[in-house]
Amino acid sequence: MSGTNGSKSNGRQPVIVVEGLDKTFQIGDQWVHALDGVSVKVPAGQFLAIMGPSGSGKSTLLYLLGGLDRPSAGRVMVAGRRLDNMNGDDLAQFRRETVGFIFQAFHLIPTMTALQNVALPGVFAAVPREQREQRAAWLLGLLGMTPRMHHKPSQLSGGQQQRVAIARALFNNPPVIMADEPTGALDSKTGQAVMSLLRRLCSKLGKTVIVVTHDAAIARYADRMLLLKDGRVIDDRAPTQEEKRDVA
Repeated sequence: MSGTNGSKSNGRQPVIVVEGLDKTFQIGDQWVHALDGVSVKVPAGQFLAIMGPSGSGKSTLLYLLGGLDRPSAGRVMVAGRRLDNMNGDDLAQFRRETVGFIFQAFHLIPTMTALQNVALPGVFAAVPREQREQRAAWLLGLLGMTPRMHHKPSQLSGGQQQRVAIARALFNNPPVIMADEPTGALDSKTGQAVMSLLRRLCSKLGKTVIVVTHDAAIARYADRMLLLKDGRVIDDRAPTQEEKRDVA
């Protein structure tokens, strides 16, 4: 069902437009077709769950949407910018300004405190130190991490580390948040708390949130579910009321 405009668009303009997206790569003497003709539109302010089994192409799609990889063919437009023909410098600027990334492994710098980790994007954006630390402290406070902001990652629980990673992703106030298996390293209760937080970022702050997951339970937080198999979109729909029943 590729090519749909997305559930619950409510007339909102798409922040992401993908047309005929292909991605192939070589392993040994074999060519792997990771994505095969994917077309999709994502309205601004939507929470999209990209789902499917291992090897379905869901992480590949996320990386292409985030400018972390380039397609073999097709067109990728995000926030009015065409990614598939950008050079490396332009892609770096796009990622810095437009997308906040959250990963399963957190990717925090172990020698830095939570405050310093969150403020790090401000270093690359040449934000003065006092200003970036003030913003980092505000974001950590927003996520309930003020008491732990001077702790290093090794002194934080998995859930606390993921909150720091989310605060870092929000530092540049990007319109789009992309998360790759954000609860994969967390216990179920902590994972639910992180997903509820991402849901609030979408509902309260108007962020477009895209989450890659193999966990069907996470779909209950989404406005829309995109199911991939063998690099193709095989379903594109809103979660049922039964699937969403446990979400506050």
